[in-house]
Amino acid sequence: MATTRLLLLRSQQTLTLTKPNLLRSFSAAPPNHEFLSPNDFLNSWTTPTDPKQAEAKLAFLRREYAKKVKAYRKEYIQEVELQRLEKQRKDEAKREAMRIANEERRAAKVATKKAKAAEREVAEEEFRQTLLKERAAKLEYWRMREKRIQEKKKDGRELLRRKSSMWVDEAELEKKLLVVIVDTNPL
Repeated sequence: MATTRLLLLRSQQTLTLTKPNLLRSFSAAPPNHEFLSPNDFLNSWTTPTDPKQAEAKLAFLRREYAKKVKAYRKEYIQEVELQRLEKQRKDEAKREAMRIANEERRAAKVATKKAKAAEREVAEEEFRQTLLKERAAKLEYWRMREKRIQEKKKDGRELLRRKSSMWVDEAELEKKLLVVIVDTNPL
């Protein structure tokens, strides 16, 4: 269809070729497109004197026109098929690029998750170490405190034992008992 329209417009193209900017802006053809040679069917009819000769010439022109249209249709079908294959190839390349981009994105996500997990593990390990150090420090403090308390108790007992040994001296015990019994003064 498009090629037959182009064939009919060949005579008009000579006018538009003088204005290349207009041709590019209004034409659907790409800039590297090669147009067909002017059609020899246009303005080729000369009226013959014999009606049989005119009929034969018209039949010949119709056959030639049908052959050329058939050839143009084949070319058009091939061009459309090539365009379809090119579009399919581009779509496949685009899908492949999208698949690769998705895989890279997933790999990046996995890598960031692994990095965050590693950081989290390091932070948890540091936290555990800090807790262990604090527990060890608290335990050490508690042991030292208990030791001091035990030492104070021991010192207190030792002091009490010394004082009580002074009070309960055997030689003075009888004197003091006698004094206590005689004198009713409190100790």
